[in-house]
Amino acid sequence: MSTPLLRIGARGSKLSLAQTGQTRDRLAAAMGAAPEALEIIPIVTSGDRIQDRRLIEAGGKGLFTKELDEALLDGRIDLAVHSLKDLPTTLPDGITLACVPEREDPRDAFVCLSAKTIEDLPAGAIIGTASLRRQAQTLYIRPDLGVITLRGNVETRLAKLGEGIADATFLAIAGLTRIGLAQHAASLIDPSAMPPAACQGALAITARSDDTRVLDQLAAFENADARVEIEAERAFLAALDGSCRTPIGALGRVQGDQLAFIGETLTPDGTTRWRQQETITLSGDRAALARALGARLGQRIRDEAGDAILTDH
Repeated sequence: MSTPLLRIGARGSKLSLAQTGQTRDRLAAAMGAAPEALEIIPIVTSGDRIQDRRLIEAGGKGLFTKELDEALLDGRIDLAVHSLKDLPTTLPDGITLACVPEREDPRDAFVCLSAKTIEDLPAGAIIGTASLRRQAQTLYIRPDLGVITLRGNVETRLAKLGEGIADATFLAIAGLTRIGLAQHAASLIDPSAMPPAACQGALAITARSDDTRVLDQLAAFENADARVEIEAERAFLAALDGSCRTPIGALGRVQGDQLAFIGETLTPDGTTRWRQQETITLSGDRAALARALGARLGQRIRDEAGDAILTDH
């Protein structure tokens, strides 16, 4: 058996393997290689093992990346494909965010068997989600609804809706699309009403910082607009010390030479929301301008909210 040109690490979940396979095929085409020449190596992460409680109770962000980072640094893989929203804002020494491919639709999908939108749900209906952001945004928009924690892969959560454990849930439309289940979306959420998780719909390809061979191969696979958007969103997160314990939504969208950004944070019970939005013109170092915008708006919220967003609810 021939040695693979690249060894790609990925979580072992159906969604991760699907999006990694799609990324592998496009990367191989860009390299002029057969897809089979790039080997996908599934790696079970701590986040995949934990199914009985919220991830914030076990450490939060990093649980889906730790084992992949270790495999990179040990030389067992050459690169790793992540959902970018799972990536901590600070990466381990020796690992870099080497490439951001073209971004999928970043919006949340409203998934429900009995209603088209969240506004159509009757008072007292139950939203099931493991996302603290989605729980807080739900309670801000509809304080008359109930929320419960709903974990598991996409199919598991869809099955739980069918069993009546919850009346509705939210899932990233990008994930549903990547595994061929987009038809389960009753509607898509307007980001101006409910901004998605920072970097939702985007993928991250990480590599060793000193691996020039891999970094050079990934350079042509970078999507410049997606990079600008996620740089703003990650800077916003960093300014707010964003973690799984902080309900934060953020979305940057590049249109021509403009970057429109909206970001918010809420108290976990949804009673209070702080929001900032701004559109800037991109010229010169676009990524630096995007980072400055995200950091500036995040700091404005920090200044306005004070200790209210740092309380561990």
